[in-house]
Amino acid sequence: MTQARSDTAIAVLVGLAVKGRGPMTGYSRDRFGQAWSDTDRNGCDQRNDVLRGDLQQATLRAGTHGCVVMTGRLTDPYTGEVIAFTRASVPTSPVQIDHVVPLADAWVKGASRWSLSQRTAFANDPLNLVAVGAKVNAQKGAGDAATWLPPARGYRCAYVARQVAVKAKYHLSVTSAERAALAQVLTTCPATAVPTARVAPLGGWPTYQGPAPPPGPSR
Repeated sequence: MTQARSDTAIAVLVGLAVKGRGPMTGYSRDRFGQAWSDTDRNGCDQRNDVLRGDLQQATLRAGTHGCVVMTGRLTDPYTGEVIAFTRASVPTSPVQIDHVVPLADAWVKGASRWSLSQRTAFANDPLNLVAVGAKVNAQKGAGDAATWLPPARGYRCAYVARQVAVKAKYHLSVTSAERAALAQVLTTCPATAVPTARVAPLGGWPTYQGPAPPPGPSR
């Protein structure tokens, strides 16, 4: 059998530590720092960085140096559904930013031992962030690959490859059931490479021309 290239997700998966889940003791969202910090210091918080990269037909709020996304259209990678995004004052936006490796999953697989700065970096790493629909994000919860995969089967290879990339970058473990689920997907697409982080440049979209915007949701 031909050996997998070292940059493929299935090859990187082999190097992940396999362990049982640790306890949830002490976990809270606050243990991962302020939500949507500007960790890459480009003048824009990570939530808006992701929205600029993942939405189509976006408009940006004037006076924010090309940062704040006001409207746009998302083709949800998890479902294939097209969702309209408008920055609004309702508690939950129809578009949310998912942690591909959930924070709670990271906690029980190594992150409980990290410093606050390490957890903050993890929670805001663009490699681990993707814009998705609120409904499917709620369905996923804190599930790992053994308990949840995107309904859109055509996206599963990309999804698990990103999970593998994140877990390798941060030296997080996987359970035996999780490893088996990841491998099962990746054997159908063995050439899939591990992705790298990207941040959309500031600006590049039209300025929003609608009514004065409300503060908007945090997710």
